[in-house]
Amino acid sequence: MRFSKPLFSAGIAAVAVGAFALSSMGAEAATIKPAAVVTALPAAKSGKAAPGGGTAKTLVLYDTTGDYGWMGEVHATQTANLSSHFGSWTAAPVGSYKTGDLNAYTAVVYVGSTYDEPIPAAFLTDVAATTKPVTWLYDNIWQLTADPAFAAGHGFTSGGFDYADVAEVTYKSQKLTRDTRNKSGIMNLSITDATKVKTLASAVRPDGSTFPWAITSGNFTYVSEIPFAYVTHDDRYLAFADLLFDSLGADTKEQHRGLVRIEDVGPDSDPDELRAVADYLSAEKVPFTVAVYTRYRDPKGVNNGGKAQDYTLLSKPKVVSALKYMQSKGGTLLMHGYTHQYGNLANPYDGVSANDFEFYAAHVDENDSVIYDGPVPGDSAAWATGRMVAAGLIFTAAGLGTPSIFEFPHYAGSAVDYQAVNSLFGKRYDRGLYFPGVLTGAKPDYKRQFGQFFPYAVRDVYGSVVVPENIGNIEPDSFNNHPARLPSDLIASAQRNLVVRDGVASFFYHPYLGTDYLKQVVTGVKAQGYTFVTANSMIAGK
Repeated sequence: MRFSKPLFSAGIAAVAVGAFALSSMGAEAATIKPAAVVTALPAAKSGKAAPGGGTAKTLVLYDTTGDYGWMGEVHATQTANLSSHFGSWTAAPVGSYKTGDLNAYTAVVYVGSTYDEPIPAAFLTDVAATTKPVTWLYDNIWQLTADPAFAAGHGFTSGGFDYADVAEVTYKSQKLTRDTRNKSGIMNLSITDATKVKTLASAVRPDGSTFPWAITSGNFTYVSEIPFAYVTHDDRYLAFADLLFDSLGADTKEQHRGLVRIEDVGPDSDPDELRAVADYLSAEKVPFTVAVYTRYRDPKGVNNGGKAQDYTLLSKPKVVSALKYMQSKGGTLLMHGYTHQYGNLANPYDGVSANDFEFYAAHVDENDSVIYDGPVPGDSAAWATGRMVAAGLIFTAAGLGTPSIFEFPHYAGSAVDYQAVNSLFGKRYDRGLYFPGVLTGAKPDYKRQFGQFFPYAVRDVYGSVVVPENIGNIEPDSFNNHPARLPSDLIASAQRNLVVRDGVASFFYHPYLGTDYLKQVVTGVKAQGYTFVTANSMIAGK
């Protein structure tokens, strides 16, 4: 039995409540570093643009006070990741802001996550005076609109929080979802001059009535909640990801690209299934990526009558031949870990390759939910690097070439592991797992991990360029409290992702499912207007 990736929320829902030459892998230095070159802001961190990103310089300011002050860093991390699509970024606590700090930047994004955060008067004054694009998220808008001149000039003032169970946000005529477990409330502004305010997206109450979810007035954009909590494939998060183009990449050419990754391919894979997938995609002129782990382990003999198994690709020439065939048909191989499991433990299922986590510990609780526990025993940069080197040696010995992109098994690793990947590869093709402390340089808080997917290529806070995967995969059956996901669901997600003007519809697929489901998804995604491209084209510049 194969298990798919646990689908962590791409926001803070869980957090809030709970041979082979290394130089050939394109090593890049981490981009988290002091930002003194461009700003005097204390405690600031900076990151470079994704390949092909623009020249925008984004200042991300975030809250730090109160019992949930740590959430400010969480939201700033996600904002910085998205901002890298458009250029470089610098993130710092808003409390450190001094007069004129924004002058060094193209645009400013303030993430208001703490109610009544003490915002420096200098920032409020500069925001009111600047002609640069300013995006303000959620809280503390009342501190800005308390200035009568700003309120009169922009046509709105702070309103009140609306606590309706809003399950839908409309944007560009698309109905995006919103999880009603989010009880934080949505700011309903008081519009005093409708001629100055344009509603960009609307929140829809259960009775069908609406109010602005995002507005713009002059150079100022306001989003009425934090868009990173309880995120799904079809979420209003997509609206925010697209709104950033207005302030950071207004000249971006609209395009919609598709990506497909063939998942969990290892020494135990069926060569005929691999060839069938390659034949179909090649016939459709669809380039694809193949996620390969090079060593199969079943330490408990779960699939072999109680007798342990342990072998690599080198002992499976038919699988190697099938992988070479996939390469000849337009496939690119990436490294999907080494064994795609950890030691002799159930982590969390049965210890079998492709079922379990490799770089992060997890268990299944009494409610049948996968719980992330933290780094695996013995985790270190040397340990993680050793596994990647061992996997790479097998790729090379099998004549498959050296992979240039890495994907974490089940999209999970420690901060140390992510930095190891950045040092060896500099490129990933997955969704990221992040932790408070990564942005600020503090010790990572593994009790508050959070995930994020991207609708376009980014360079994340670990410094790695990330090829996006954003619409999930086919799951015919429900598992671990996640519903089944069929081709129609992926196609619907692709349609909603059309709101992102330079967005992708990127999915992964298990070859043991045959090709019928695959044909449905590829056909449906193409029908939405997407053009399938290689993973490397996403991160080689536009």
